[in-house]
Amino acid sequence: MVAIKTFHTAAWFSIEACVCYVLYTGLVGRTNRHVGTAAAVVAGESLVFAANGFRCPLTELAERYVAERGSVTDVYLPDWFAHNIPAIHAPLLPLMAYLHLRNLRRASARGQSLRR
Repeated sequence: MVAIKTFHTAAWFSIEACVCYVLYTGLVGRTNRHVGTAAAVVAGESLVFAANGFRCPLTELAERYVAERGSVTDVYLPDWFAHNIPAIHAPLLPLMAYLHLRNLRRASARGQSLRR
């Protein structure tokens, strides 16, 4: 279980860093290729989560080896936060998309292309 929780926490932290980066750059008006890479990570994670019935595959793995369904937190985060991550992040996804689409429209209106 320690290995699963450690791996899941590291994966969550890296994805969360991408979420924060995409959100921050959207707010400050920077859209570039690095944002595209971070957004691809966030989108990929979201697709895996949705394809698995809106449950993390690592949670199912932890439940298979350690506990009964719904009785395990498989990440080193406070339980209340771990269980509410989808509700916290769901509104951020369309917000991030809106901010970067806005940035791209503004750059296009000024005749600029994406910055590296």
